[in-house]
Amino acid sequence: MSASKTVITRYTTLNRVNHWINAICFVVMVLSGLSMFHPMLFFLSGLFGGGQWTRAMHPWVGIALLISYSGLVVQFWRENIWRKEDFAWLKAAQFVMVNEEEHAPPVGCNNAGQKLVFWSMTLLIPVLFLTGLVIWEVYFGESTPIPVQRAAVLIHSFAAIAAIIVWIVHVYAAIWVRDSMRAMTQGYVTPGWAWRHHRKWLEELASGQHGKNIIRKRP
Repeated sequence: MSASKTVITRYTTLNRVNHWINAICFVVMVLSGLSMFHPMLFFLSGLFGGGQWTRAMHPWVGIALLISYSGLVVQFWRENIWRKEDFAWLKAAQFVMVNEEEHAPPVGCNNAGQKLVFWSMTLLIPVLFLTGLVIWEVYFGESTPIPVQRAAVLIHSFAAIAAIIVWIVHVYAAIWVRDSMRAMTQGYVTPGWAWRHHRKWLEELASGQHGKNIIRKRP
């Protein structure tokens, strides 16, 4: 029987469920959107029952994505407030990329890279939603002029490409930083992980700044 091990709660059940709903909606939006973006990618519509079903389903999932991401904003905006220390972290980002974080300044709950992903998506998802409404022909096609729809399609496409790039960076970083995925699947990290990647956050936890019961024992 192994001894008990101290772990730190990083994400609550609500955090994780909200995150994975958001992730599923985003992936569905990407695949369905790409199927309508270019004829070479139309085969992706087969995942959703064909072109008509894809076109009908895409905007509704977009609404679900906006609602889901709004939940993440409410839960995480405080941890993503930009601070002076984030500029110092960006200057030392090359050390993080080669697993030499001891040369980078200590950071709080989220580092500058995570904050950039958060705020990028906070900007891009509403842009995608609003431009998507303009080109949603079933409900708004007759109320928007053709030139406006063309501009909305262009903005929607560029915003989608930017969101996909941000998403790829986010996924890559989660895989690159060992045990980061465990935080979003099981909710906890070890004190060693926190010390290596988010030392200032660990110090705040130890001082009680984030409330009680966040450090616990795991069997």
